[in-house]
Amino acid sequence: MSAPETPADVLKRALSHAARALAEQAELEVVFAADGPKLSNGVLTLPHPLRNATGSDHAILRGQADRLALRLANHDTAVHARLKPADTRAAEVFEAVEQARIEAVGSASLAGVRANMNAALVTRLERSGALRNLEPDRVPVAEAVALLLAERVTGEPVPEAARPMVDLVRAGIEGKAGARLDALAQVAGDQALFAERLREVLRALDLDPGDGRGDDTSEDEGQDEPDPQEPDPSEDQDEQEDDAGGEGGQSMEGSSEDSAAEQERESRPDGQPAERDGEAADDGPDLNEGALPNRQATQDDGRAVDAYRVFTTAFDEVVDAADLCDPMELDRLRALLDQQLSLLSSVVARLANKLQRRLMAQQNRSWHFDLEEGVLDTARLTRIITDPTSPLSFKAESESPFRDTVVTLLLDNSGSMRGRPIMVAAVCADILARTLERCGVKVEILGFTTRAWKGGQSREAWITAGKPAMPGRLNDLRHIIYKSADAPWRRAKKNLGLMMREGLLKENIDGEALTWAHERLRARPEARQILMVISDGSPVDDSTQSANAALYLDKHLRQVIAEIEERSPVELIAIGIGHDVTRWYRRAVTLVDVEQLAGAMIENLADLFDAAPKKVEGRRRRAA
Repeated sequence: MSAPETPADVLKRALSHAARALAEQAELEVVFAADGPKLSNGVLTLPHPLRNATGSDHAILRGQADRLALRLANHDTAVHARLKPADTRAAEVFEAVEQARIEAVGSASLAGVRANMNAALVTRLERSGALRNLEPDRVPVAEAVALLLAERVTGEPVPEAARPMVDLVRAGIEGKAGARLDALAQVAGDQALFAERLREVLRALDLDPGDGRGDDTSEDEGQDEPDPQEPDPSEDQDEQEDDAGGEGGQSMEGSSEDSAAEQERESRPDGQPAERDGEAADDGPDLNEGALPNRQATQDDGRAVDAYRVFTTAFDEVVDAADLCDPMELDRLRALLDQQLSLLSSVVARLANKLQRRLMAQQNRSWHFDLEEGVLDTARLTRIITDPTSPLSFKAESESPFRDTVVTLLLDNSGSMRGRPIMVAAVCADILARTLERCGVKVEILGFTTRAWKGGQSREAWITAGKPAMPGRLNDLRHIIYKSADAPWRRAKKNLGLMMREGLLKENIDGEALTWAHERLRARPEARQILMVISDGSPVDDSTQSANAALYLDKHLRQVIAEIEERSPVELIAIGIGHDVTRWYRRAVTLVDVEQLAGAMIENLADLFDAAPKKVEGRRRRAA
């Protein structure tokens, strides 16, 4: 006799049927997993329903399912890839408006579907921080244009929660492109004509500087397609480097050919670096000051002509978290983190306990008996009396493999992680460190960012030197040690509160950070070494990117990852938050919702411990 259905089972079944109906695909496979919502190889993946979910939670989940299902029914990937502009910011707006068209057309006579998608939209904007913007120049342009287009197509006003955000920029956008938006809404049912007219809107908004198009030969129907605007669309196209960041939600393009680096986007984080976190906009001279050197040439196969370089390391720092602020402020920041911890601890702790049970179940204790030395075997005490000359009265516990393991958590401390993403990452790192420590696994927690926006002292030194061509990395690195592997959690727990500090999070140079974390791991004596990277974007440093070849930092990151994955015994895994990291890492998972981070971290670590350790043939492990 089968077990009765739970409310969650009923909801999953209803979501699956509704998605198939909206997608007009009766055989559509719908699954539920921690890395949803996304589309991959024709499979629609949704997150698991929350336990004790409310009606609004159900509406958000239905909205996520409806958005992806309508994309299957009303979107042609080949047309989209062919007509999408190459400029990064223009492509971001292009993707957002296309998704708005899909939803508006697909829900034309389905008020309930439209309400569900609005609920998902408002939740996404709240979590990204877009609804808290109080200045027009900090409003995400892509979201605003998409909402204005949806308003015209559906005839319904912008959702009430998003109205203040849109009203900040409505006059400016409609003053430049209002008539073109009206004309665009009239052709919403024709994707190709819509895309052509959308290019006119982008030019009116000064977002499409050229007539470059996406590569129409790069279509890949089997690639992952995370929930659009969450943010992570997945069509391929030729990309240019974009030197001016936008503040809005950012799309990230997947690639079907990792070797063709020029066909992939130089992604940018959410946020306009010069104005973040209360930092002044003039950390260094303006990037447009003076003539910039010519960009580095590339080979026909996309490889850079010369290797990754660093202009100067004089201003870099590796610093303990406790040294970046005074003890009283660190106590205050830790108290702030503890407040958030109390809200998330029940969910994360439950997952952590599950991991602990799985690890402890594998640590089957066994004893070796009749030894010459060790712990006195009380069961053999009678032997001492009956045969005092017998030396075999001791025992020893067999060594657990987990006591010879170290895990490094490398956290992206870039500006785009500001707000809830960095808070959740800190909470998860805190609980995971405690859990693994109880299991006898040592944990190191590291963070990486830069000391300044737009280059800092390194860039000033480059300007003083006359701006030599192809200078390499032009920013001051800041690598932070929150918890060393040998430090107990109770001694380092205050340090994690530093991630909540205003002004800490700036830009991110992932390749050098990964090298640093890897070298620290290789210096450890443990036999098994695991490195988990948590990030929400590709490498971004305005100063470096403006003075070097396109995708300069991106290519270096790929080289570092390839070296670790192919030649190092370190087991590397990456978790992307709203960002498709599978284009860089072999073992990776992409999350649309930061709330799924705890589950993804714990599930992937558990899978690693269940599997055999990584072996690298023909390469000896470096001595400690």
